[in-house]
Amino acid sequence: MTIRNTFLDHGQRYRPRMACLKKVEKVLLEMQDPKTGVKSQPQRLVITTIPHAITGEDIIAWLAERFQIDTQEARNFGSMLVALGYIYPLQDHKRLVIKPDASLYRFQTPYFWPTQQWPVEDTDYAIYLAKRNIRKKGILELHEQEQYNRLHKWMNHKWDFIVMQAKEQYRAAKERKKPDRVVFDCQERAYWVVHRPPPGTVSAMDYGLDRRIDPNADEVTGESQSIKLCISCRLVKYSATYNSHDPFLFKCLPSNPWLTDDVTYWTLNMPNVEIPTRMRVERWTFSFGELLSDPRGRDDFRLFLKKEFSGENLAFWESCEDLKWGAAATMREKAEQIYKTFLARGAPRWINIDGKTMEITVNSLKHPHRYVLDAAQTHIYMLMKKDSYGRYLKSPVFKDTSKKSVCPEEHKFTDAQLEQNAKNRRPSLSPIILRQQEQEQRAKMAASAPVDITQVMSKLSKQGKNVPPHPPPANK
Repeated sequence: MTIRNTFLDHGQRYRPRMACLKKVEKVLLEMQDPKTGVKSQPQRLVITTIPHAITGEDIIAWLAERFQIDTQEARNFGSMLVALGYIYPLQDHKRLVIKPDASLYRFQTPYFWPTQQWPVEDTDYAIYLAKRNIRKKGILELHEQEQYNRLHKWMNHKWDFIVMQAKEQYRAAKERKKPDRVVFDCQERAYWVVHRPPPGTVSAMDYGLDRRIDPNADEVTGESQSIKLCISCRLVKYSATYNSHDPFLFKCLPSNPWLTDDVTYWTLNMPNVEIPTRMRVERWTFSFGELLSDPRGRDDFRLFLKKEFSGENLAFWESCEDLKWGAAATMREKAEQIYKTFLARGAPRWINIDGKTMEITVNSLKHPHRYVLDAAQTHIYMLMKKDSYGRYLKSPVFKDTSKKSVCPEEHKFTDAQLEQNAKNRRPSLSPIILRQQEQEQRAKMAASAPVDITQVMSKLSKQGKNVPPHPPPANK
């Protein structure tokens, strides 16, 4: 296998991810200790004896005893080691998980560890696929065949070089002993399954943009240290508040979809579900922003404001959000419509703001833009937060919703059911489709809403004024 170290990923050594991988490698070295580590011994794989093989149940038992955790947590940790490429399977290469049985695994050689920071190049992947194509006599996995055809078309100018390299590596591999050849093939295949995963598989190597500077390089003292301490206290408070609502840190009901592939959790927490869960209603009490960011919570708050005859405040806030994130072509028209509906004298849904804010808003509307109503929106937001939000939490509307909220029972799956859930897994809907569905829902709601004849007639009269007069017919 040819991996050229043309450049290192400089940003990665400054990321918390690298510190995590270093800790993982310390655990891996403990696991390979001849006396206290996981027991390894030669195992027969079909007709070949593989040296230093370990079983999945031995790995899980060692992790559970070493860290004093339950079997399920140890299995998740072992699956993370496989997904990161530190342990690779000798039999089932498609699924990078630890099986709690006698399935065979081996420790990956340090040359292929993620901390080596080898750039994963398409040329190396093309050589690997060409070599497998030679060995398998043209019979590749479906996703490998698609990648092979794509790379062949893209690298046609140097495909002869790729095939030559593949033949040389294949010839050199045939000179090795069969157990060594099988081990190296499994190592190489595991490396590429981690870095070029099949479609529909979540890659553990995905990360964000590179960081080019070390955030811990400069020492901080005095005022900046006090600011950082204050921020740390806020982060601790935030973490303590949201700890039980994080599905990765706390058990989520009915089951964690990232572990079980069961979508019931997402179904119960859809944006406009009729009956929310108890955990979801509890989040509304954390802050006013949490309430407004949840479409279901906003509907509940709208019902409360309607009973208090102040629903125009929330309607104005939502209209300003629509102006911010809407299309640029309709920006001026939306700004004028919001002014006529909420701010003008005699407006049908007039809102109460102070004179200074009104003056700033009216002057800004002469040159409308996305944030032209920010001053008025902030004023109404703070009014709802300080006045209406507190009364809402004590109102019968919130208490009734909290009483009706559901607390789903835990779903417990067997290993066979988890395997079946993974097979039935389908990719989620595209954000474009979700946006289209949301627009269709809004259109249906708008169609069912009562029509204001005055607004319709005013629009028609404007359109009639803008239509140019027809030229007189020419004399024959």
